[in-house]
Amino acid sequence: MTGTPAPGHPVLQATGLTRRYGALTAVDDVTLRLPAGARHAVIGPNGAGKTTLLGLLAGTERPDRGSVVLDGTDVSRRSPSRRSALGIARSFQQPHVVTGSSALDNVVLALWRHHPERRAAWRRPARLRKLTDSALHHLDTVGLADLARLPAGSLSHGQRRLLDLASALAADPRLLLLDEPAAGLTDDDVDRLLRVLGALPRSVTVLLVEHHTEFVAQLTETATVLASGRVVAEGGTREVLRHPEVRKVYLGSPALDADGAGSADGADSTRKDG
Repeated sequence: MTGTPAPGHPVLQATGLTRRYGALTAVDDVTLRLPAGARHAVIGPNGAGKTTLLGLLAGTERPDRGSVVLDGTDVSRRSPSRRSALGIARSFQQPHVVTGSSALDNVVLALWRHHPERRAAWRRPARLRKLTDSALHHLDTVGLADLARLPAGSLSHGQRRLLDLASALAADPRLLLLDEPAAGLTDDDVDRLLRVLGALPRSVTVLLVEHHTEFVAQLTETATVLASGRVVAEGGTREVLRHPEVRKVYLGSPALDADGAGSADGADSTRKDG
């Protein structure tokens, strides 16, 4: 993993991010500052702009206003691939896997994209073996080593999500962006995911979007709440989940109990964010 930046130095500084689609302002003047090793959640009702915000950080969306600085480097106008090379990795609501290739080959491909000698890596058996060994390590980390040779298309939805995470970790990220990582997982898969993410070194800063507030409460230390694209609350995760304005945003959802347990939308935690 990459080294931890100097104490107090933010890995991510997003300032005044705004994204409009015609008359709709999906993200409205959002600012985030994450120190090295942070475990931070962005929560809010459907349509709050959470996924759009992740896109602005990853580079798949361009801001109408605002900036994104990664470890001191302004990446606001950098492409997604360039941001990835600089240390931003992302998982998606719908896992991005090559269904016709094995789980192992999916992670090998992710590793190859970040290899300094990509073309030569395929032609040199020793280097290809190193990529394969590293890919197996990442699959083992997420509990999929026994399924390494199976086609990705034969895996369950939850297993594909874990495969997507293994591919993201293969990028050796400084900043890991997770878009509803617990959605559609079985209880066992959620437990495994919590163990995997909880064991990540503090050289990896984690920002996740998630409806499942019990998952959020167990994994993260701080949180930002969005509603209609704007920040309505931020602070320590459990305090934020108890905040009166947050309860109002969720229309008094009983899922937001005193321990922050349950699903933030009070219903189906697998629904997509707008």
